[in-house]
Amino acid sequence: MQRPNSRSVFIVIVGVALLICGRIYLWSLGKETTDDAQVEGRLVNISPRIPGQISKIHVRDFQQVTAGDLLIELDSEDWRARFEAAKADVGSAAATLSAAQVQLNLTMRMTDASLRQAGGGVAEASSVLANSQAAADQAKAGVAVTASKLRLAELEFQRSKSLFAQHAVAQAELDSRQVQLDAARAEHEQAEALLKSRMAAITGSAGTVQQAYGKLNAAETGPTQVQNARAAVDLAGARLRQAEAAMRLADLNLRHTQIKAPTSGVVTRRTAEMGAMVNPERPIISIVPLDDIWVIANFKETQLAQIRHGQRAEIKVDAFQNHLIHGQVESVAGMTGSRASLLPPENASGNFVKVVQRVPVLIRIDNFDGVVLRPGLNADVTVFTK
Repeated sequence: MQRPNSRSVFIVIVGVALLICGRIYLWSLGKETTDDAQVEGRLVNISPRIPGQISKIHVRDFQQVTAGDLLIELDSEDWRARFEAAKADVGSAAATLSAAQVQLNLTMRMTDASLRQAGGGVAEASSVLANSQAAADQAKAGVAVTASKLRLAELEFQRSKSLFAQHAVAQAELDSRQVQLDAARAEHEQAEALLKSRMAAITGSAGTVQQAYGKLNAAETGPTQVQNARAAVDLAGARLRQAEAAMRLADLNLRHTQIKAPTSGVVTRRTAEMGAMVNPERPIISIVPLDDIWVIANFKETQLAQIRHGQRAEIKVDAFQNHLIHGQVESVAGMTGSRASLLPPENASGNFVKVVQRVPVLIRIDNFDGVVLRPGLNADVTVFTK
């Protein structure tokens, strides 16, 4: 058998190489691939809402928890006492408000009654004063009448006395005139006494009127007293609301002694220990939610021209080589990974070496293909651009 010469072997090798390169080229058309990709997720750091001492720990490292599970308990005795004190303050403030409302209602009723009573007292006193004035006027007239009668009786007596001296009238006539004079004088004195009584009644009635007006003025301060009572009710209501807010805050602090999981996931970074003092400034436990996972693929800058939002992607995670996970492009970062680093490079130096940069691309996973992905796993990502 004739052995193939070296030229033929070379042609065959070149042909095979061209065939392989052609297949690779055809396979790479319409897609961009990178092995610089990692599974990403969120890390939920949990801090206590209040300072306190840890009394119980209900979870272990790497334990699976669901939202609402009790993780850690703080000593609650101090906060419970504060809640009870705040509850007592609410009861006291409520009683104060109730008493202020009763006082307001009583003041309103007393004000109305006092105004009506004082008004009636003024009218009555004014009527009595008017009657006293009329009686005094009548007494004055009576005095004038009796004074006239007294003068007439005196004239008649003097005339009879003169005639009696002349023996022109009898003794009986003189005695009759004397009796008439005495009667007129007594009637006049009686009228003057009545006038004095009527004038004294006027003075008393005037004092009664002044007293009635004083009561009316006092009763007219009732609206001010009502305003003061209403202000007391408003103040008591404000203090009650303040006490209720303090009680709600105390209740919140008491419930915050139980630290619960805000989301489902796996416990990690548990720094809490029994008896340790904790405060809100320092996280004591972290949870990684495994239901909110995505992939960050770092493509070269030369691969970004055709990558767009919504393009289909295939993901192979190194931990699960037999599983093909599907996803789609959600977004492209606004800068390269090196620019987002803590110390970005300065290319303005004299010794510049051009390095191909990589830009993070977020791949949202459509299905997990029955596997549980964890942040930090390496992956290969292929984006289909056509």
